[in-house]
Amino acid sequence: MKVSKTRMICEAAIFIAMAEILSLIKLYEFPNGGSITLEMLPIILFAARYGCGWGSLAGLVYGTITYLIGNKFSIDWTTIICDYFIAFVALGFGAGLLSRRKWSVYYGTIIGGVLRFLAHYLIGVFVWGKWMPDEFFGMTMTSPWFYSLLYNGSYMLPETLLTLVAAVILCKAAPQIFDRQYSMS
Repeated sequence: MKVSKTRMICEAAIFIAMAEILSLIKLYEFPNGGSITLEMLPIILFAARYGCGWGSLAGLVYGTITYLIGNKFSIDWTTIICDYFIAFVALGFGAGLLSRRKWSVYYGTIIGGVLRFLAHYLIGVFVWGKWMPDEFFGMTMTSPWFYSLLYNGSYMLPETLLTLVAAVILCKAAPQIFDRQYSMS
């Protein structure tokens, strides 16, 4: 079944709005940015339905809106570009790589979560590493590579796992949401 672009754009707007609302429900928030939420789930669901191109665009729009209206943390233009634009474009791209397949939501959650983590990790090494504390999680910090791995991994791993669990529950509870994605042409 062919889906009109108007419908796809409307669905993108709804999923982006849901992601923004879910970003406000924080299980934990770190002092220098990063929190554990379910904000990735709507972007992943959209990308799993429509592919990596449309998923990347939804991620870009979400990252832009999140930066503009959210209470977010940045220090210069590189952190804005990487932590908001590139990270969420990577999420949408990774989540849409295996779109319209039986397990696309599950694989998309993992691939998208890993790509988003890599964006945060690299900007953490090259920019945030300058402000690395002497001690983090009770360990002496000497390498921005290790600090960024600990900092970004400490919220991205739980967020990705939480999103995966929520996706599994959603797929089991409401499989009809995904029926249409397998018949798209």
